[in-house]
Amino acid sequence: MSVTVIAILLAVLAGIIFTLIGLVSGSDETAILVPSTLIVVLLGAPPEAVFAFFMSAILAKHLTHAIPTALMGVPGDTTAAPMLDHANFMRRIGLPHIALRKMISGGIIGAFIALPISLLFAVFLSQFGEFFQENAGIIFTAAAVLIGYFSKGRWASILLIVPLAMVIQGLNLVSTTILGNSLSISFFLGIAIGPMLTAILIATSDSARPMIARNKPNEYKLAPEQKSWSGYFPNPFKVLTKKQTASVGGTSFISSLTFALSPVGMTSLMGEMVGSRVKGQYKKATTSLSTMNAVTESTYVAETLIPLIAFGIPLSPVAIGPAQALFNAPPIFTTEPVHNLHTMLSPVDFLIYGLIGLIIAAVIAYPFSMNYARKATVIILKYINQEAIIGMFIGIVSLLAFYKGGLVGIVVTFSMAMVGGLLNRFLGVGVGVQFMIFYGSGWLISTLLGL
Repeated sequence: MSVTVIAILLAVLAGIIFTLIGLVSGSDETAILVPSTLIVVLLGAPPEAVFAFFMSAILAKHLTHAIPTALMGVPGDTTAAPMLDHANFMRRIGLPHIALRKMISGGIIGAFIALPISLLFAVFLSQFGEFFQENAGIIFTAAAVLIGYFSKGRWASILLIVPLAMVIQGLNLVSTTILGNSLSISFFLGIAIGPMLTAILIATSDSARPMIARNKPNEYKLAPEQKSWSGYFPNPFKVLTKKQTASVGGTSFISSLTFALSPVGMTSLMGEMVGSRVKGQYKKATTSLSTMNAVTESTYVAETLIPLIAFGIPLSPVAIGPAQALFNAPPIFTTEPVHNLHTMLSPVDFLIYGLIGLIIAAVIAYPFSMNYARKATVIILKYINQEAIIGMFIGIVSLLAFYKGGLVGIVVTFSMAMVGGLLNRFLGVGVGVQFMIFYGSGWLISTLLGL
C-alpha cells in the first residue's frame, strides 16, 4: 500500500473520530491528541501519514468544538473559552445557529490560509535551526520561565521549575535503573492527562469532593435548526460577509506568523481587536466569532508547522502540548538527537500531506457541523458523558505506558500525572510550563548539581 493511500486512510479516520470528539464539551486537546497521535506513530505509520492524521485531527476537532460552544454555551475545549461571551449573546437573542455557522466557516478558511503562510515562514526560520538544536536545554529552561511568568500561577510556576525538574529526573533515574532505558513517553503522557486524573482523584476524596459536586444536572435549551443553503456542502465564503471574510483572512495571516504565543491568547486578542472596530452588537458578535475560530485553526497549524520544519524541537505552546508526539515518540521520533518529521519530510511533503489532512477533515467535519449540529448535540447530551471520554483516554494512556515500560511505565506515567495535575489545578502551573521543564530538566539539573 502506498504512503499516500495510508495517509488518506489515516486522515479519514482522524476526521471521523475527532469530528465526534469535538462534540463533547470540555475535551482537552492535549489529553486526546497526544495519545492518539502516539498510537499512530508506534504502530509504524509512515511519517507522511502521521502528519496527515494530525492535521486532519486538529481541523476536525476545532470545527466541531464550535457546536457545544455556540449551541450550549459550554466551551468545546480551552481555545473556545474566549468565544463564550459572544456566543452567549447570540444564544440570548435566539440565533445560536448563526453563531455556529460563522464560527465554523471562519475556522475552515483560517486553516487553509495558515498552511502555506506558516510553511514559508518556517522555511525562512530554518536557517537558525542548528543554533536552536545545539542550545535546546537552556532554551527550554528559559521558555519555562517565560511561559510560567505569563501563566495563572506566575511566581509559583517559576519557583517550582527546579523542584519539578528534580522530581522528573528522579523518576527518570529510577525507571532507567530498572529498565535500562528512559521512559520519556511516560512523562509526557503523564503531563498530558494530569488535569483529567486530578479531577478523578478529587472525586474519590471525601474532603475534596465538595469542590466538584453538583446538586442537579445541567439544563440546556437548543434552538431549532434552520438551513439557509441548498445542497450538502455550503460555501463558507457565502456564509460570511465580505468584511468578515477580510477579517478572517487578515487575522489568520498574522496569527500564522506568531508561533511562540498562546493560541488562547491569540484567539482572544484577535477577536477583540476586530470586534472593537465593528458597530452594533450583532455584527460585533458574529464578526468576532468567525475571526476567533479562524485564529484557533491558524495558530494550531502554524504552531505545529513552524517549530517542526524550522527547528525539529517543540518551541511553541501547541508543539509542547497537542503536537508533542510529532517531535518525541521514542524510539521512532526523538529530539535528542533530532530525528523526527523535521529530518524525515521536506517542506513540499509538509505542504502536500498537510493539504491532504486539511481537505479530508474539511470534507468530513464542515458539512456535518453545518447540517447536523443540533441532532448530534442531542445524541451526545443524552447518551455520552464527559466521564466516559476521560476514562477512554486514560485507558489508552495506560495501554501505551504498559507497552513501552510495563508496570514501571504505568507507575511513572501516573506519578507524573498526579504531581503535574495537582500543580496545575491548585497552583496554576500550566501543562506548557511542565512540558518545558521536562525537556530542560536534564540540562538544568546537570548544570546546577553537576550530575
